[in-house]
Amino acid sequence: MSEDLHLDLGRYVPGLLNFLSNKLSAGASKCYRQHFGVGVVEWRMLSMLAVENGISANRICQVIGLDKSAVSRSLQQLEEANYIKTQVDARDARRYTVSLTTEGKALHDQVFLVAMERERRLLADLAPEEVDILVDLLGRMHRRVEHVNEYEPE
Repeated sequence: MSEDLHLDLGRYVPGLLNFLSNKLSAGASKCYRQHFGVGVVEWRMLSMLAVENGISANRICQVIGLDKSAVSRSLQQLEEANYIKTQVDARDARRYTVSLTTEGKALHDQVFLVAMERERRLLADLAPEEVDILVDLLGRMHRRVEHVNEYEPE
């Protein structure tokens, strides 16, 4: 391998996104655990269920992009704390659906306010038009992930 080859970490977009995501997730987890007793993974599930309640664990994995074991562990913790309930899917008895409980909805609403303030602070240096462009660019990149992940070097 040539000594000349190295990533410019200040311009390597996957790295920049990863570094940003890791730091935001670690900070959110610390904050949410300290103030609400849940981590960022549990918060992502609560927020997903607030938008799309009564869904399968597979659907959560698909949208959030976490592996089944991480989702399963987090769902178990949330269920033990009475923030979610699981029930047999009426259309397919082999599947379970996950829903927020009244306590889960209340917790969601509390964490939501903190999450929105964290986002406001993150985006404070951007003009509203820049935020719109950023959201558009991130959405376009998100739609390319499957294509990127299909790549196999020769």
